[in-house]
Amino acid sequence: MTLAARERLIVALDLPSVAAAETMVQRLGDTVWFYKIGYQLAFAGGLSFAKSLIAAGKQVFLDLKLHDIGRTVQKGVESVAELGATFLTVHAYPQTMKAAVAGKQGSTLRILAVTVLTSYDDADLAAAGYDMSVAELAAARASQARDTGIDGLVCSPAEAADLRKLIGPGMVLVTPGIRPSGAAPDDQKRSASAAEAVVASADYLVVGRPVLEARDPKAAAEALVAEIDEARH
Repeated sequence: MTLAARERLIVALDLPSVAAAETMVQRLGDTVWFYKIGYQLAFAGGLSFAKSLIAAGKQVFLDLKLHDIGRTVQKGVESVAELGATFLTVHAYPQTMKAAVAGKQGSTLRILAVTVLTSYDDADLAAAGYDMSVAELAAARASQARDTGIDGLVCSPAEAADLRKLIGPGMVLVTPGIRPSGAAPDDQKRSASAAEAVVASADYLVVGRPVLEARDPKAAAEALVAEIDEARH
């Protein structure tokens, strides 16, 4: 996939209001072209805000992680497809993925399947009843996503290289949990730097707090773009 470094950076607008998101987008200016909207902002008017971002020429990733009975997922995806977003996440369960693929038909929306949350480790999976490691579960879900016709995966940088070998070049890999070198991992258990994620074959990198909480968010975003660009060469 041929993408400019700036196109690879997705800033997560994990903010409490549309007003706060608007301010952040203004501060970041042309440095950032791609934004992620998750639960916090989506439930505070973020879906309407997504339309305004798209109208302004930005790309939008709706991180809603849908998972329900097939018909509910399909109809939900059909509604999301009308918004004009680039990406939408669903959990990587076979029925859910199949329904999402059906729901996006006829649109440009791309479905991303979430393999294993970056806040989970092997112990968390065991507590949830899974008798396999993070790497094993991510690989199993990636194979199912590939066979279902999903457009891409959300995974941690720790699994990206192995999953790329499994799914080939045709699917998108999106990695959250990106932290600058020396930064606190916060609640991420499987994090990496931007350069490490690029080397591991990630196409897009999602960054939230390291940009949002920086003294100068625009400078923080520019530094990430520069790190991504350097890692590509």
